[in-house]
Parts: sequence; C-alpha cells; structure tokens
Amino acid sequence: MAEFKGQAARWFRRVAETNQPVVITQNGKPAGVLLSPTEYDRIVERERFLRDVAAGLGDPGDAWTITTDELRRRLGLGDDPGK
Repeated sequence: MAEFKGQAARWFRRVAETNQPVVITQNGKPAGVLLSPTEYDRIVERERFLRDVAAGLGDPGDAWTITTDELRRRLGLGDDPGK
C-alpha cells in the first residue's frame, strides 16, 4: 500500500499501457485492484449480460414462454418435426 501511495502515477500509467490489473496489498494480503477504465467497463457489461441471461432463464411458467408444441402450432408446422 505504501509503495502504491508513493508511486500512484506510475501504477496508473502501467495499467493504462498494459491493460493488466494491479493487485494492491496491505500487510501481504490483497486490499484492492487497480483496473483500466476499459477493463472495468468490460467486467461491468459482462455482469449485466449474465444477470439478464439469468433473469431470462427464470421461472419457465412465466407468460413469456411457450412449449415447443405450441411454437410449432403457432408457426403452422404441425406435429412433424421434419416440416
């Protein structure tokens, strides 16, 4: 932590140049992570995407889901999967 405080500009420059995170430790234990804005945005967007996918895979009894048979009926495909 002390090294980071004394050389923060250098660490920010390193992250910007390499796009690699820097783990900041305190007493030998991880205390924080320095990320580039690009990497932070990527992680946040991925988390949002995964959360949205998980929400979409929620309760299958929900009104927005239909069975395969119902889909075939609505599309006029009948019972023959080969059609």
